[in-house]
Amino acid sequence: MQYAVIKTGGKQYLVAPGQKLKIEKLDAPEGGAVLFDEVLLIVGDNDAVSIGAPTVKDAQVEARVIKQGRTKKMIIFKYRPKARHRKKQGHRQHFTEVEIKKIVA
Repeated sequence: MQYAVIKTGGKQYLVAPGQKLKIEKLDAPEGGAVLFDEVLLIVGDNDAVSIGAPTVKDAQVEARVIKQGRTKKMIIFKYRPKARHRKKQGHRQHFTEVEIKKIVA
């Protein structure tokens, strides 16, 4: 099985063809194609490993945008005892869900 490690949004992801994953928001329309060119590692079908320094040369991962969305609301509650200090705040993180199409080495 072929898989790769890509870097996007300041994070690293282990991806394989056909896999769906949620990543940091990208400016791409739903149904559009996305190309990840920061590929850090590729493992081929015959267990041939290509390690980048820092990235693998001429390697790309092609993906398709499934949807743009926001996660469920997280509550941030700050409290300081004996100081009558309470602060409640909500946050919904934006994300892009993509499906990995193929890994080009």
